[in-house]
Amino acid sequence: MEEFIVSARKYRPLNFDAVVGQRALTTTLKNAIATGKLAHAYLFCGPRGVGKTTCARIFAKAINCLNPQSDGDPCGECESCRAFNEQRSMNIHELDAASNNSVEDIRELIQQVQIPPQIGRYKVFIIDEVHMLSSAAFNAFLKTLEEPPSYVIFILATTEKHKILPTILSRCQVYDFQRMTIQDTIEHLKYVAEKEGYTAEPEALNLIAQKADGGMRDALSIFDQMVSFTGGQLTYERVCQSLNVLSTEYYFRLVEHFLKNEVEPCLILLNEVLMKGFDAGNFIGGLASHLRDVLVSRDAQTLPLLEMSEQMRNRYHEQALRCHPRFLYRALKLCNDCDQAYRTSRNKRLQVEICLIQLAQLTEDEAADGGPGPAKTIKPVFQKRTSQEPAQQQAATQPVATQDAPTPQTQAKVQPASPTQPQATPQPAAAQTPAPEHKSILGQSAQEKPAQLRKVTLAAFGGKKKANQEAEEAQAQPAQKHDKPLQENDLHTCWYEIIDRMPKEETAMAMRMRDIRPTLLDDHTIGVTVYNDQVAADMRRLVPRMESYIRQRLLNDDARIVVSVAEAEKVQRKYSKPERLRLMMEKNHAVARLVQGMNLRIE
Repeated sequence: MEEFIVSARKYRPLNFDAVVGQRALTTTLKNAIATGKLAHAYLFCGPRGVGKTTCARIFAKAINCLNPQSDGDPCGECESCRAFNEQRSMNIHELDAASNNSVEDIRELIQQVQIPPQIGRYKVFIIDEVHMLSSAAFNAFLKTLEEPPSYVIFILATTEKHKILPTILSRCQVYDFQRMTIQDTIEHLKYVAEKEGYTAEPEALNLIAQKADGGMRDALSIFDQMVSFTGGQLTYERVCQSLNVLSTEYYFRLVEHFLKNEVEPCLILLNEVLMKGFDAGNFIGGLASHLRDVLVSRDAQTLPLLEMSEQMRNRYHEQALRCHPRFLYRALKLCNDCDQAYRTSRNKRLQVEICLIQLAQLTEDEAADGGPGPAKTIKPVFQKRTSQEPAQQQAATQPVATQDAPTPQTQAKVQPASPTQPQATPQPAAAQTPAPEHKSILGQSAQEKPAQLRKVTLAAFGGKKKANQEAEEAQAQPAQKHDKPLQENDLHTCWYEIIDRMPKEETAMAMRMRDIRPTLLDDHTIGVTVYNDQVAADMRRLVPRMESYIRQRLLNDDARIVVSVAEAEKVQRKYSKPERLRLMMEKNHAVARLVQGMNLRIE
């Protein structure tokens, strides 16, 4: 059986031209070799698996080549190149700083620096993961790194440049390696698949490249894993299954349901995703990424931002043409809000379901929503109320009518009813039963209330707009005297309505009024008792507004408020024991009988 070599080692580049995704960097190194302008120390930094160590080895091989090519690449045929290919070259030394990070290890390296090369011109020391060296090892290495022998070149490689001491950085030429683009990774994986005789769908290779996150070594490792799973037939569905990645087909179907305002299929699709073991948070994040890709694919200028195969780009573009930009903007906002609230939500599945319901309603009555943000309300999902339902059921589900002034939109539709004009809408027999004579205002139905009560403007606490509306209605209607006796329950309800309508700058006064209970002195007079003169003065400033509100609200034009200050009770504290005993006898007759029955004296 032939020995298996992983693709990351088998297809490691042997010259600069074979290095993927680092064109500018390799060109700089080749020009430096061709012109002979070599530095004594280099620092290669960048993410994992992007070719730092590979470029260091090619560079060491090229500068020792006995017959270098004109462009700086090694010939690959001389003794030095053959020794390098067979891993027996004495001019190249690699040190893993992760496991050799002490001062003693650096001292041994300094001793090896003193030995000149046997074959070739340079002795190259490649120190990988150099950021793992201790501070003492760095300090011991500084002098040798700054002034090495003429035949020594140091190449330091690291994935964490920020951990390198500034004194080390200042002594090196720094080369920053870039992440592999998805397209470069796909092309290299396609090359490896052709060499090995495998068949792979472009979408499958694109998924592997995305999973690798810019690292070629990671991409080749995943590629080998997928080959073992699929037997060399890499399809998109099987790669998704092996990598436990949710297929984009779900997101395409979801967007189609959104455009058709279909809520139930969205919830069923979410349940199917969760049954496969996927996290709802990752699902909503994937949906946001899909909507972003759809938005990007709308314009030909932004289409290159999609790092995927040409076939997948066309599919995104086709769906984008059916989506209005307004829908995509609002959908992205909803997904982003759901993603932020998901972490703190207790019922996480419900959070995602609410988001899907809102997404499925975005294209429904867009003109009525207005504004750039998504609507905060959720329309009925599974059934809608029909006009054939009984009037009693509709009346039961309608909310209690508020006493606020009509809005400008409803003012044109609702006209004040005349006191003598009968109601246009017929009422059921039960609703026509005469109400008790002293029935509370809040207990009356909307049909039984006088028109003046239903059209109360509450201008005293409603602002200028409501005051203007009240003035217009007062001019349009003839003056009418209201002299309805005040009721205790209606007065207390009206009192708390006043408190709730007070502006923010009078919050302190509103809090004091909650502890005050108004009382009826007669049919037209309301008594308000406070406990100090300051509160009384503040209350008297509010009396005109409160009286105006109460007169309109309770239909009593003669209602007035009288504010009084309660007299402080003079309480004399009992200090002596006889005084306290007498007080106990006054409050408790059993104590008095005990004292008398036992013939006790109080001294």
